[in-house]
Amino acid sequence: MLTNTTLNPAQQQAVEHIGSPLLVLAGAGSGKTRVITHKIAHLIYRHRIAGHHIAAITFTNKAAREMKQRIGRMLKGDRAGGLTVCTFHSLGLLLLRSESHRLGYRPGFSIFDTQDSETLLRELSHQDSQQDLDLAELRQRISHWKNGLQSPEQVLADAKDEQQLLQAHFYAHYQRQLQAYNALDFDDLIVQPVRLFEQHPQVREHWQNRLRHLLVDEYQDTNASQYTLLKQLAGLNNGLTAVGDDDQSIYAWRGARPENISLLSKDFPNLKVIKLEQNYRSTNRILQSANHLISNNTHLFTKQLWSGQGLGDQLRVMPCKGPEHEARRIAGDILKMRFRLGDEYRNYAILYRGNHQSRPLEQALREYRIPYKVSGGTSFFESAEIKDIIAYLRLLANPEDDPAFLRIINTPRRGIGASTLEKLGLHANQRHSNLFTAARELGFLNQLPENARRRMEWFTDWLQGKKQQCTQTDPNLLVHDLVADIHYREWLLESCNNRKTAQKRIDNVNELLAWITRLASDQDPADGIDQLLSQLSLMDIIERNSSDQSADAVQLMTLHAAKGLEFSQVWVAGMEEGLLPHHSHLDTGQLEEERRLAYVGITRAKRQLTLSYAVQRSRYGESVDCEPSRFIKEIPKQHVTWEDGKSDPASPEARQAGKAHLSNLRALLND
Repeated sequence: MLTNTTLNPAQQQAVEHIGSPLLVLAGAGSGKTRVITHKIAHLIYRHRIAGHHIAAITFTNKAAREMKQRIGRMLKGDRAGGLTVCTFHSLGLLLLRSESHRLGYRPGFSIFDTQDSETLLRELSHQDSQQDLDLAELRQRISHWKNGLQSPEQVLADAKDEQQLLQAHFYAHYQRQLQAYNALDFDDLIVQPVRLFEQHPQVREHWQNRLRHLLVDEYQDTNASQYTLLKQLAGLNNGLTAVGDDDQSIYAWRGARPENISLLSKDFPNLKVIKLEQNYRSTNRILQSANHLISNNTHLFTKQLWSGQGLGDQLRVMPCKGPEHEARRIAGDILKMRFRLGDEYRNYAILYRGNHQSRPLEQALREYRIPYKVSGGTSFFESAEIKDIIAYLRLLANPEDDPAFLRIINTPRRGIGASTLEKLGLHANQRHSNLFTAARELGFLNQLPENARRRMEWFTDWLQGKKQQCTQTDPNLLVHDLVADIHYREWLLESCNNRKTAQKRIDNVNELLAWITRLASDQDPADGIDQLLSQLSLMDIIERNSSDQSADAVQLMTLHAAKGLEFSQVWVAGMEEGLLPHHSHLDTGQLEEERRLAYVGITRAKRQLTLSYAVQRSRYGESVDCEPSRFIKEIPKQHVTWEDGKSDPASPEARQAGKAHLSNLRALLND
């Protein structure tokens, strides 16, 4: 049996509980991951439950990797054999890979990402002459409906006006197209397993017996479809441990439902509830401030976080003249604190409500020569133009890559309409073929009008010619010729809203081609396009994984992105009415989520917390007066000290002091 003395009594109780569903209300910094990993070990060692009967489910691949590593360090030998540690969507994919035929999908179905979905919707909008439709909004609406388990038929029946009818029509058409392409979008990875279990009880029972104990991390972030899938899998086995914190539910905008916590007690009457209230991160003054703030929200269960870290320093409230002044004061603070404490920059974080707030902060940090990293930016390889070019290469290397085929067939536009593609998808399904092969078959081409047939034949002939060149031409020359052949740069200039955006995207394409030239110079031309793609994929993986967390830099990020992280010193910028809480979220339900967002920000701090706000801020080109956030007023006065706001870090005296601090610090570091 595994023994461990690092658990507190509440954690130990949660680990040892078995026999009924369990809800672990885990406050910020209370060691919830420790509970999950120890419980898995407890189930395996104490109760002899085989690893393949246990699944730990979380929301991000990063969290799943970290949890898997921690479990691996705890368990010995092959005791964890077959253990499933994955995201909700990975679990859905696992279910569908073995059962998708029951829903009418053939093996090797494609998975559409956000851009693939928007490309499909764009084709549908052109077919219906609805070019002015907001495709991003429509995609979000469809995602919202799917997460709420609303079928196209239900949405159509519930439509109240012409706009809703139009959106419902596109939802139905979009879903038919996906099925024709033998494709699923990201939301389908949850929705389709729910549908599978509803239609095939014997399959549901099989998986209930396969996964006898489910442990769910960040339970408060589940949406309706995820909760339904959990309920289906848990069945009557009572093998469910849900770990979460309703006070940190900040993702309603993407479908999360904190009320799923209360649903657990209704759907599982024998639910056991255990609270983790001992915090291992912050001082008590920070925790008491957070407790008092969040007590203004309604709760089914209440928690009072406490810590053994002592009372700690008061929270600082820092009024500033404007965003630039706020940024300079924060930068000056960081320099002084760094010099006084001899701390590392990586222990400092500046948090804010929206990404637009980072600009003056970045400028001030650069001015003060403070290294920083902005989290949450778009990966180079995630930009549409890079994915377009790589999709061409993927299809040349593998004609069976259906998502790549669909991405490029009308990029740039070739006048191949959605109805033609729907016929192609149905023909490929009937022939159990990939789309590229099906597009060249007479059985499909004979179904098309003359113009559509001519366009399709030209495209597939051109693509086939490029594919033949792969064995005869240097890969570097092939890629450059391909980009020129399709007039991609010219198309960007025509299709982008403004020349500046177009030029930025063209610069990205040029950078990719420069990378390909460098990569090709290091490989044998005979290696071909496959080897080049492998190298590009490796570069993509490196970029995704090089988050620079090890670099000594101040972290800048939104409050949403900061969830789950901790820093010794935290500045929350823009604590103003209209910004936090945001002016668009001031009705009762959304105000509570804004308060939870402030709560998340406060509980990221381990030692010291500063809340800053601007007295004036520019909105829509006009300077407006700002009031401090109501959330500041909800913190007990005895825990707060207000700065006078008179000192300006941009003054000559402050600049000189900052330079002196930096020089002294460099001298210390060089010793």
